Amino acid sequence: MTVHEANPMAASNAEREPELMESGGTARLHLTLATTDYDHVRDLVNGVVRPEGIVLTAFVLPVEEIFYRFIKNREWDISEMSFGKFIGFTSQGKSPFVGIPVFPSRVFRHSAFYVRRDRGISTPKDLEGKRVGIPEWAQTAGIYARGFLSETAGVDLRKIHWVQAGMNEAGREEKVEFKLPAGIQYEQRRDTSISAMLLSGEVDAAISARVPEAFSKGDGKIARLYPDYRAEESRYHAATGIFPIMHVIALRRKVFERYPWVAMNLFKAFEEAKGRSLERIQDLTASRIPVPWAAAIAGEWSGNFGADPFPYGLEDNRKTLDAFCRFAHAQGITATRLSPDDLFPKEVRSSVRV
Repeated sequence: MTVHEANPMAASNAEREPELMESGGTARLHLTLATTDYDHVRDLVNGVVRPEGIVLTAFVLPVEEIFYRFIKNREWDISEMSFGKFIGFTSQGKSPFVGIPVFPSRVFRHSAFYVRRDRGISTPKDLEGKRVGIPEWAQTAGIYARGFLSETAGVDLRKIHWVQAGMNEAGREEKVEFKLPAGIQYEQRRDTSISAMLLSGEVDAAISARVPEAFSKGDGKIARLYPDYRAEESRYHAATGIFPIMHVIALRRKVFERYPWVAMNLFKAFEEAKGRSLERIQDLTASRIPVPWAAAIAGEWSGNFGADPFPYGLEDNRKTLDAFCRFAHAQGITATRLSPDDLFPKEVRSSVRV
């Protein structure tokens, strides 16, 4: 079964040429950027960090809006993008998007499993034979969650009836074409939401990055499969080395092909902005973020994650990237098995050493 992209990308204006701005004999490339509100991107968005040779106009928007508008219309030049959608387009060949190995969002996903309390689901294997709601088959969080179910928990994904619908609103559709593996039971429901189906009992469980309203407003009918999800996620990371990457930064291909130097210059700017953020978080002098013991918690990172708890770049993320390539292919998101090196151009796969 092949599931097609709901809305083909608009061709008009998507191939526009990037603009050069000249002032006082100096030219810089004017580019537009859209991300959601991250502390580790803030200094780039606010202009404190400036990529060499580039003038940025930045937009801070909700992630769902960013993904939809960039995939459908390519309204800006540089964008945060769902990693699941990105790898799907990459596998189709000559993708309109070129990635750089900057990963603004990374989240473990044991927290993403929600179950009805009355269905006898206490372990991942109990999901077999059940109906499980998902916002999209190609949602990054779901790809990682199903990868965990299949490879670590020994769950047969073919024994689950997957029901695709909006999490809290009806009408959500898939955004990238994929071919479901043989034996996968998949149903689309555009007339209702996963939250509604959880409460009515039409589905037994759900996997979602966003917390379903049924969990917060369901009078205790809905629970997490892993109430102490942080402990489970720590064990998973220790056993596998996988720190799930949710989002990637992508460029319009037209920009990269005309100015290939943009990719590395942006990478360096994102890296600098992240470094400034980590310095703020680890500062004991003042509360840089409104979380008790934030600096002390930050000091615990090195034991599990090393000196950089949120690495960008290819080599420092190869184990996670390889796992995601493996999961995506096994689940039919990619037609061929990609490698981490297939995801990014050579210009950003390595950097100069002095």
